[in-house]
Amino acid sequence: MPDEVPATGHSLLDATDEFDAESLSVVICAYTTRRWFDLCRSVQSVLSQDGPDPELILVIDHCDELYIRACNRFRTDTRVTVLANADTRGLSGARNTGVRAAHGDVIAFVDDDARAEPGWAQALMHHYRNRGIAGVGGYAVPSWSGARPPWLPEEFDWVVGCSYVGQPTRVAPVRNPIGCNMSMRRSVLYAVGGFRSEVGRVGSVPVGGEETELCIRIRSNPDSNQILFDPDMRVQHHVSADRATLRYFVRRCHHEGLSKAVVAELTTAADALSSERTYTLHVLPRAVLREGLSMRRDGLARAAVVLLGLTVTTAGYVQGRAATRLHTRRT
Repeated sequence: MPDEVPATGHSLLDATDEFDAESLSVVICAYTTRRWFDLCRSVQSVLSQDGPDPELILVIDHCDELYIRACNRFRTDTRVTVLANADTRGLSGARNTGVRAAHGDVIAFVDDDARAEPGWAQALMHHYRNRGIAGVGGYAVPSWSGARPPWLPEEFDWVVGCSYVGQPTRVAPVRNPIGCNMSMRRSVLYAVGGFRSEVGRVGSVPVGGEETELCIRIRSNPDSNQILFDPDMRVQHHVSADRATLRYFVRRCHHEGLSKAVVAELTTAADALSSERTYTLHVLPRAVLREGLSMRRDGLARAAVVLLGLTVTTAGYVQGRAATRLHTRRT
């Protein structure tokens, strides 16, 4: 389910106590040679940002062929450090490897198939003048390999790793950002211990939840716990053809439910589903009503897909919670 609907609670947006974060490190994690050209474009988009060059750390997740190719490609560019994931296989372990190597006051994470738009770094760093800001996430624009699937409602663009209808339309506090375009203070990441390996994508398996679980821990810190969404901090996120299918949609929704069950076990169900309640009770009913009243074939298809996505994700969550409780009883 989505991760960027507005969070509730006290906002620190108007705080006057400022603490400038001056340096930026960007971590890009990659695991397959199939995205090589996407990866090169992602790296170049970060290095082309206005202002001082960021420190760029490219972490290769247990793929020797990709590691050798990346080392050869970037060996003459002093702005890029190529590392092998020294942690548990998967996105969480790769990100933690990048965090340990980073020196910037702020660490940003960009997916290997996402390209930062001009002004991305400036929009990101602007918010860290406020001491209460622990993290900032931005907007992910879907960049389709072909035409957008007519049956896919924009409320479910999170399925393909992109921003969706239901997010804030201006700068606002959120529970957690979307993973392909987010940043955190390095000090905050160290304080909470980084990403947990129990959640997060491993290879091409469409699981998630690592950002949600991390940010729940960050938000429990009273000194620096505000996480913002800034729609002007934008990336173009490539959506490959294999993700633009109904089969992938169902698979991704199911794994999202399973992931949320794990997050609920690591934190609480109230924290794990705080944003999803608003999304389920307000955003999705409006989508079904809008598409159903259109009386067009593609609109009715999108309304049906909204109900399908909600049903499959809920079933995955129930399955995950039941499996966790069974395992607990057995141990």
